[in-house]
Amino acid sequence: MGNPPAILVFLIFSVSAVFAYDLYKDPTQDVEARVQDLLKRMTLEEKVGQMTQIERSVANYSVIKEYYVGSVLSGGGSVPEPNATVVAWQDMVDGFQAGALDTRLKIPMIYGIDAVHGHNNVYGAVVFPHNIALGCTRDPDLVRRIGAATALEVRATGIPYVFAPCIATCRDPRWGRCYESYSESPDVVRSMTDVILGLQGEPQTPGVPFVKDGSKVAACAKHYLGDGGTTNGINENNTVIDYPGLVKIHMEQYVDSIRKGASTIMVSYSSWNGVKMHANKFLLTQVLKYQLKFKGFLISDWEGIDRITAPQGANYTFSILAGINAGIDMIMVPMNYTIFIPELTRLVKGGYINMHRIDDAVTRILRVKFMMGLFEMPWADRSYSSYLGAQDHRVLGREAVRKTLVLLKNGKEEGKPLLPLSKTAPKIIVAGSHADDIGRQCGGWTITWQGSNGTITKGGTTILEGIKSTVSPNTEVIYEPYPQPGFAKSQGAEYAIVVIGEPPYSETFGDNLDLTIPDAGIPTIQNVCTEVKCLVILISGRPLVVEPYLPLMDAFVAAWLPGTEGAGITDVIFGDHEFEGTLSRTWFRRVDQLPMNVGDSNYDPLFPFGFGLRMGTLLS
Repeated sequence: MGNPPAILVFLIFSVSAVFAYDLYKDPTQDVEARVQDLLKRMTLEEKVGQMTQIERSVANYSVIKEYYVGSVLSGGGSVPEPNATVVAWQDMVDGFQAGALDTRLKIPMIYGIDAVHGHNNVYGAVVFPHNIALGCTRDPDLVRRIGAATALEVRATGIPYVFAPCIATCRDPRWGRCYESYSESPDVVRSMTDVILGLQGEPQTPGVPFVKDGSKVAACAKHYLGDGGTTNGINENNTVIDYPGLVKIHMEQYVDSIRKGASTIMVSYSSWNGVKMHANKFLLTQVLKYQLKFKGFLISDWEGIDRITAPQGANYTFSILAGINAGIDMIMVPMNYTIFIPELTRLVKGGYINMHRIDDAVTRILRVKFMMGLFEMPWADRSYSSYLGAQDHRVLGREAVRKTLVLLKNGKEEGKPLLPLSKTAPKIIVAGSHADDIGRQCGGWTITWQGSNGTITKGGTTILEGIKSTVSPNTEVIYEPYPQPGFAKSQGAEYAIVVIGEPPYSETFGDNLDLTIPDAGIPTIQNVCTEVKCLVILISGRPLVVEPYLPLMDAFVAAWLPGTEGAGITDVIFGDHEFEGTLSRTWFRRVDQLPMNVGDSNYDPLFPFGFGLRMGTLLS
């Protein structure tokens, strides 16, 4: 038989081209079918790329294309340019995405960022109160609405993935991340996982990763597991507890988060009974993936696998092997991808990591990407641009501040309260380092990783500005951040508002074994409250030692780290709204009592868990 006619060959190839069908590109197909269709087409190099997350500072179009990078992130304070605009963020993310979509299989990368109290890295975003404050509201609907607002602001910058919420149960306020925890009570923390519903939307099927549409983002419950229970509250340290205690105090909120559709979970730096969580196959694979049936992907923390060894990075090959075999799916490398990628590839080719483990990881990553519509909507949706710093989000932030405030003292004598304060006093004093400082009232994880003092962002309201806009135009407001003895008495003021607290910090930099009021806070209390009636407002990420100074105060309010909307504080102290907050943490007397949590046999607090006064008298 001779060769077929040329016209027949042409027709065969033409028909094949017409009917060539990449199932994974078809959005009408089932997510799992799309995942498996794409997975079987991928080379090992493409799979390893999907498991790699790199920092934006080392990423570009060419790197992403060459290495098939699956994810890029902004570390704390890592931005396209100082005070970057929405357009600058969108252009940066789209530039990285172009590299991903120029690869053979056109798998989009997923960009992630910390958004732990609003879109906190971004200039001009609304910064909401930190979690310790939100826990004082006992209001899951509020945190759901904050989650929804945060999702819109994140989407405004073209980002589809956030490393939030932190669902740690902080059992010791000496921990530098305690303000990222809603409460010492696992029940309160569990209720606050409704923030996931705000970030992602209501899941169609409980337990399945879900992002409703382009107005929502993929969430990341963190840090699994036991990060809030370390010895002496030392960050990244060892949590010593039996398994039933671990489950009751630290794990049950993950059960709730999975049921609510959490797309990803981040692994903790800490250890459980001496075993690094990043290498704990029992908890990562056996418990989380098999028993709890988590179907999203597990992501490491920043250089998390490096810290498996001591010193950090001492044996990177072992760290990769231990972390991947323990069950981590995506590694936040974030810088040394040129070492990580070939080393992981070598370990797979050498049989040290089997292909089943790689396929499990990539299946989970692709599942989330398909589920959230990233293949159909890989680019920044610029129609969301106006949501960054939106006015209705500022109104929500102000509401949140009002509801988080906890009144701990009101009056030195029974029946003689100081609050609500008079709006028509002829003269008042506002004193303290934190009264007129957006950076201090926002705390860590704001614009930069550690946060900083001063006017670090735009659009917010300081507490002093809120006071001035609330009192009568005829009231003279005297502001002195660091008053000396005799100053308050010399002014002839009716009362003083003293605003003091902690400087911004995050993570290990916030670990504190003495928890005293820092800076000039103590002399400010002493110099003002001994000379004039005073309300003390404490801006802090946790309870501090206040018992020695409490007798000097006529009134005392815990305002936590309220964020950009400081007017929420003046809404309450002047009587337009009642105090609603109750303590989400036990307020200890002395640090030698710590750790001390509600239910402990040695429970002797200054103010117990759940304490919070009401004024009972509001302005009409």
